[in-house]
Amino acid sequence: MFLNGLRLGVRIVRMAAFFAIAASAAVWACYRWWPLTLRTPSLEVIIEPGTLPAKLGASLQEQGLSAPAQSIRWALRLRGDARSIKSGCYEIRAPISMSGLLNKLVRNDPRQRELRIIEGWNFRQLRLALNRHPDLEHRTAELSDAEILRSIGATQAFAEGWFAPDYYLFYPGASDIEILGRAYRRQTTLLRRAWERRGDHLPLAKPLDLLVLASIVEKETGREEDRSKVAAVFTNRLRTGMRLQSDPTTIYGLGERFDGDLRRSDLRADSPWNTYTRAGLPLTPIAMPSRASLDASISPAQTNALYFVARGDGSSEFNESLDAHNQAVRRWQRRQESP
Repeated sequence: MFLNGLRLGVRIVRMAAFFAIAASAAVWACYRWWPLTLRTPSLEVIIEPGTLPAKLGASLQEQGLSAPAQSIRWALRLRGDARSIKSGCYEIRAPISMSGLLNKLVRNDPRQRELRIIEGWNFRQLRLALNRHPDLEHRTAELSDAEILRSIGATQAFAEGWFAPDYYLFYPGASDIEILGRAYRRQTTLLRRAWERRGDHLPLAKPLDLLVLASIVEKETGREEDRSKVAAVFTNRLRTGMRLQSDPTTIYGLGERFDGDLRRSDLRADSPWNTYTRAGLPLTPIAMPSRASLDASISPAQTNALYFVARGDGSSEFNESLDAHNQAVRRWQRRQESP
């Protein structure tokens, strides 16, 4: 009787071990070779900064990937490198397996290259970065801005502001037009989503107004904690009819003529971007605004401030009255001039 019980126990242990091995093999096979389906043959997915591994699957599903969210979570556990996933804009092409997808997201593919579009760049700087990248096929070097826009299917009359700052991964030989197309689609998506979330109280008539305002906020913000306050100052000025009086807009209008020294004569020289001589928003964006600047522009801080001045350490002091602002200007100028 004892021997029979012992033999039965051995069989049960063997069967449990067999099923455990089989289950592990099945999980590994699914991870290694399971083909994923995409909504389109080529899909762009965005991994936002701070995305938790537990939320990654749901985010990818929303963007057109077929894999169940839970399967992606378990695959990450199997790999053990969930914390290695980087934010950015990824291009996914069918066919692709679960392992191929995750290899992309943790940037373990040594063939991939990267281009970063910096927050606050203007389009001229972006074109220069594309032309200098050694792993891109350069198709835009001889094209005008208008020709580039047509080549990526954009309908805007100008390129400034329409390309989202982010990291863009690609394989050597990809064209600069491909990168620009991805950045353009990314920015239009971010702008549309921000516009849909805006409040009714904002003095903005159309999505382009939001893009222009966000570009000014981007150039005027020295520290992240000041971003919504900077947005509030310009929103308050637009609401009350005050001129924005933003140095970066005037500098943008000067273009390559700007030598690093903004003179009083420059502030008096009228142009569609001189917000000292013209009321309202400038003609176009003046830079590539980040998502953070778009978000700040639709949710400015609750303040009546109309002025701000740089403290010299990247932060700014904000004031509601001109007298208080002038006092702050004198105070911070003295501190910056003192040895």
